[in-house]
Amino acid sequence: MNSKPPVCAASTPLALPAASNTYDYVQLTDDQPSTTPLAEEVALAIAYNGLNQAVMLVSPTDLEDFVVGFSVGSGIVTEPSDIYDIRFSGSGSALHADLEISSRAFWNLKNQRRQLAGTSGCGLCGVEALEQALPELSVLPGAPLPPAAWLEGLRQRIDDYQPLGQHCGAVHAALFMDAQGRLLMGREDIGRHNALDKLIGALLRERIGTQGGLAIVTSRCSLELIQKVLRAGIQTLVSLSAPTGLALQWARRHNLNLIHLPKHSAPRVFSPVAEK
Repeated sequence: MNSKPPVCAASTPLALPAASNTYDYVQLTDDQPSTTPLAEEVALAIAYNGLNQAVMLVSPTDLEDFVVGFSVGSGIVTEPSDIYDIRFSGSGSALHADLEISSRAFWNLKNQRRQLAGTSGCGLCGVEALEQALPELSVLPGAPLPPAAWLEGLRQRIDDYQPLGQHCGAVHAALFMDAQGRLLMGREDIGRHNALDKLIGALLRERIGTQGGLAIVTSRCSLELIQKVLRAGIQTLVSLSAPTGLALQWARRHNLNLIHLPKHSAPRVFSPVAEK
């Protein structure tokens, strides 16, 4: 039995590039030169026990939160205790994250990759790829819907948790509200999945309980986001943009509270289904 504790910090902190820089541009109509800040992105290669798994384009912030959240949200590990170490390397726009994970998690990862191996014409790997895209996930026990007062003025209140978005735009945000209706934390990224991964990773690394709380995403709510919050055990998801039909079906099937917060109307509860 390996007695290593859950990973709380990377063993090799990385000096990250700035999350935003200023760039020159000219007006199309009058050639007037000016400058504006733009969000930055870097390529992050992620490997588990030396096995290359993915290359993600991410904002260069909160990368430890991201790799932990990505690992859990993608089903590579089931809990942070399966992650023994994180080592970052690289510079500029090309970075590497090497994770040491438990033998159990690594065996499952290798088995999953083996199932997906094969040619596109074999007729079998497509079915297996579908199984990976539509996995069997645990049904949540169900939780009460949040009071309507928690969502009043939410669009304005979350601005304080989007410093990068307020500064230069072009990024998504994911936030967590606790069981008392207080906004606790937020994470930002150019990728909507990445922002949620960072939030989940931060919650896990800081050991913040999610019971009675809710996650908030500023982006379109698609199936991948539903799967990530299900794996994280978060029971309520609030989206500032409408969900897709498949995302809604999965939310209902897995007892996830799914609420859409439109700009100019009352919150819409898509899941659970209201009794007629």
